[in-house]
Amino acid sequence: MLANSAQKSIDLKNTRPLIAIVDDDESVCRALRRLVRSLTMDAETFSSGEHFLDLLEAMPSFHPDCLILDMQMPGLNGLDVQQVLAANANTLPVIFITAHDEVGIREKALASGAVAFLRKPFNDELLVKTLDEALKRGAVRPTK
Repeated sequence: MLANSAQKSIDLKNTRPLIAIVDDDESVCRALRRLVRSLTMDAETFSSGEHFLDLLEAMPSFHPDCLILDMQMPGLNGLDVQQVLAANANTLPVIFITAHDEVGIREKALASGAVAFLRKPFNDELLVKTLDEALKRGAVRPTK
């Protein structure tokens, strides 16, 4: 049911949203990519924040509609990636996912503009609702 409501709002745009997924756990990336594609959206996965940011810089035409971002990763963590995006005036909607829900970190991420902060494991319906909200927010974000 939730997937259908998310599908309807996405179909109104007549485009396939692109969701970037950044997680150092390959199985999480695979599962999220499958879920996102089942919703008729496109998905690109990245094993680190650095890989994601490198592609953003190297390929200016790469404009995901939403970012699903793991909080705890080697190298740049999720907050680091969010800070780099903000420093570059990138208003990409961010959904944080984490296995370690620390209240101070969650509050910082949300205060910095994250759409949501989901604790792993989360159910598919919750992610679908959150993606729908993120895409709605992204649709009204200012263009550069």
